[in-house]
Amino acid sequence: MTVQSPHRPGGGANEPVGDLVQRASQQLSQLVRDEMRLAQAEMTEKGRRFGKGGGLFGGAGLMGVLTLQALAATVIAALSLTLDVWAAALIVTGVLAAVTALMAALGKRQVKKASPPTLQRTVDSVKADVAEIKERAQR
Repeated sequence: MTVQSPHRPGGGANEPVGDLVQRASQQLSQLVRDEMRLAQAEMTEKGRRFGKGGGLFGGAGLMGVLTLQALAATVIAALSLTLDVWAAALIVTGVLAAVTALMAALGKRQVKKASPPTLQRTVDSVKADVAEIKERAQR
């Protein structure tokens, strides 16, 4: 059995069904490889951005801890003008513990709300490929 192929460079040449199936299989394999390369490139790009962002957040966190230590020492020194030093330190420690607990609870809630990262461009590309294949199959 042969099929007329309007898309083949030879124009109106008859093409055996086996050749068409073989070519479709090769094209589908190539399409899958291309989609995998796109997914890999997208994940590499996201990984680099996460790495840079994580490094910057880490540095900011360290500076924040140092700043908080200096601020705590300043507040303790200021409170010690009217209270004993141990009482001033205990008050500051209690306030810091409360802020820590609040931030941990808020952070936990945000992590639960976060959805897993998706490869949106790859997903969109695969959907477009499937739609194209379905459209051509219906012709």
